[in-house]
Amino acid sequence: MLSQYDSVLTVTELQEILTIGRNTAYQLLRSGTIPSIRVGKKYRIPKDAVLHYLSQWKLWHLDFEDVLRA
Repeated sequence: MLSQYDSVLTVTELQEILTIGRNTAYQLLRSGTIPSIRVGKKYRIPKDAVLHYLSQWKLWHLDFEDVLRA
């Protein structure tokens, strides 16, 4: 899925992967929802952090569907 990306991502790449806007991407980074590293004024995001975020979202989404079915 993310094999075309390096192990460290930019905000633009995060936006592409999650299909989100710039403001949402920065909100996820500033809140610590997706861990990142600041290098000067730029954010660098470990690809593993994005994979973890996606796996947590998927688990939450599946649990939410169970609630809706009940």
